[in-house]
Amino acid sequence: MPANDNPEADSGESAKPRESMKHRRSAKLRESAKLPESAKLQAEAAEFRARVHIDEKTVWSAGSGPAFLAAVGLLAALGGFVYLIVVGAIDSADGIVVSGAIKIAIGVVGVIVVCLLGTCFYIVSPGETSVRQFFGKYIGTVRRTGLVLIPPLTYGKRVSVKVHNFETYELKVNDLDGNPVNIAAIVVWQVADTARAVFAVEQYEAFIKAQAESALRHVATTHPYDGPGPGETSLRGGTDLVSSELAEEVAARVALAGLEIIEVRISSLAYAPEIAQAMLQRQQAGAVIAAREQIVEGAVSMVDQALKRLEDSDIVVLDDERRAQMVSNLLVVLCSDQRTQPVVNAGSLYT
Repeated sequence: MPANDNPEADSGESAKPRESMKHRRSAKLRESAKLPESAKLQAEAAEFRARVHIDEKTVWSAGSGPAFLAAVGLLAALGGFVYLIVVGAIDSADGIVVSGAIKIAIGVVGVIVVCLLGTCFYIVSPGETSVRQFFGKYIGTVRRTGLVLIPPLTYGKRVSVKVHNFETYELKVNDLDGNPVNIAAIVVWQVADTARAVFAVEQYEAFIKAQAESALRHVATTHPYDGPGPGETSLRGGTDLVSSELAEEVAARVALAGLEIIEVRISSLAYAPEIAQAMLQRQQAGAVIAAREQIVEGAVSMVDQALKRLEDSDIVVLDDERRAQMVSNLLVVLCSDQRTQPVVNAGSLYT
């Protein structure tokens, strides 16, 4: 048998498909990295919706009036069928077996039918809905309140559409400058699509809490705590803008579960304890420097006005050395932290 003269060529040919797969995978990763965060969230949401594609729809139902009339009719029919069973039993006891058996059979069938029709009645409280299923198939949601008529042999799950709110745990994250901060937020939400809330996610209450904390971490890392640069928004100075951005991101994350975000507000914001003292000293130093700048600016303005006034009024003529000494003395008096003691010079200024 002829031997393979170039085994490296075979290995190279077999490696080509693996290299092409690696190139395609790396290209996909680069494309996903170029996508903005909102586009990534929308793509992920679309993927989840494709897996559980379901939207809320309205199931057939009747209001309290027809339901009450139907309940009265069913009770009357139940009484009639029970009476028929009793009469059939009496006939059977009197020897009329065939007639009695027929009456008993009709009565039993009628009672069974009435019991099945009894499943058509359901009570829905205000602020709640009922997601109905028929042998595992979603047929619709009941949003009527009170006593309602629904299709028989269906079972449902109560879903509250009231407004809910919760406060996230105080999270420790690094801001845009890398400083550790403690931050928490209050999320106000409600269920908008009951079908997605029940079937798209396992537990929508736990889902929104996890997604809210994840969005809070992401938003906190994209803003500095204080001292924003050009075009930036700080967590402390732009609370409203940060809250709006956080609400939009949480809404994008929980849309696949049929949840609506009403409002998100930052409830707690502070530096982490390990750097809080250092940051407080930095803020105090900044305030002291700003105050000193204002004091010096005012003192220089006052000295300039005093010298101009003396020269314009010809009160005294000062050479450069005496002018510099006067300026120095006035600045010391005006910029000093403590009260200065005046010194009266009874002699000549030139001695």
